[in-house]
Amino acid sequence: MHTKTLVAATAGLGLVATLSACGSSEAKDSADTKTVTLVSHDSWAVSKKVLADFEKRSGYRVRVLKDGDAGQAVNKAVLTKDHPQGDVFFGVDNTLLSRALDNGLFQPYRAAGLDQVGAAYQLDRAEHRVTPVDYGDICVNYDKKYFADHKLAPPASFDDLVKPAYKNLLVTENASTSSPGLGFLLGSAARYGDAGWEGYWKKLKANGVKVVDGWEQAYNEEFSGSAGGKKAGGDRPLVVSYASSPPAEVIYADPRPATAPTGVAAGTCFRQVEFAGLLSNAKNSKGGKAFLDFLVSQEFQEDMPLNMFVYPVRQGAAVPAEFTQFGPAAKDPQTMAPDRIAAHRDQWVASWTSIVLK
Repeated sequence: MHTKTLVAATAGLGLVATLSACGSSEAKDSADTKTVTLVSHDSWAVSKKVLADFEKRSGYRVRVLKDGDAGQAVNKAVLTKDHPQGDVFFGVDNTLLSRALDNGLFQPYRAAGLDQVGAAYQLDRAEHRVTPVDYGDICVNYDKKYFADHKLAPPASFDDLVKPAYKNLLVTENASTSSPGLGFLLGSAARYGDAGWEGYWKKLKANGVKVVDGWEQAYNEEFSGSAGGKKAGGDRPLVVSYASSPPAEVIYADPRPATAPTGVAAGTCFRQVEFAGLLSNAKNSKGGKAFLDFLVSQEFQEDMPLNMFVYPVRQGAAVPAEFTQFGPAAKDPQTMAPDRIAAHRDQWVASWTSIVLK
């Protein structure tokens, strides 16, 4: 979910290669009805076999264009909507959904298999302009060794983070430039309401929160609990990341540890849902529709977790044992309706900037 997911983390650690292009390197313009062009953020990834199965079954070749983090990719797609770069866009989440829908980025399409997707994820049920693909939880992660060494209980909630015991321990991302940074801001707004969230951030600032531009820097450089952070000499044992970050620390470690070196503060989570849609002026709308069907298929949904470190939205899709053991989804995450996000997001980010960065 955008320089978002732990694919970005593992790429930053040099441990996994993400796809920059799929299908034929000779793929023609998407006017070629045998080519489907997917526009996405940088964290898109899929197993070669699963993609090859789709290409063989459908008769379409898939070309992938990556366009930076989620915010950058959405903004560029909006700017180019009259002459889009591709047919399908993947990577708009509930924090930015209104921006895409209000700008007419997508055309309606009800994907085959959508009846197998939980209603809670279908945030555009009336029009089906977007198709839910995955979800994840933005949560504070903690370095287990640091807290054990200091005989200090790790924080469990938003309230805990402003306590003196955790002064100068937290690093978060800029809410105006980072998807998890924005999600953490929205989580605090959901928790404390219009009247309370600004006061909360004033307390966080007074308690020494550190803000960096993006997730990669926060997690792989500043955070003492990640493999990358250890190498970089990171000294912050608390970081805003994902509930699925601990499994990645296990899966990509050599040798694999019996337990994850990091944990999740369960009371700090905000639920993020990610969507794909058929671009309004897609040249190959038929191929684009087939690709959206593929994204909610059982095969793709079960392949996705270990490639993009997110959870499937399809009911009954198997989740890897490592997720269940080391990174279960939050039981009671903060959530916020898209229309409320739309009404307040820009104002909240501006207020956050004046409180935290000035």
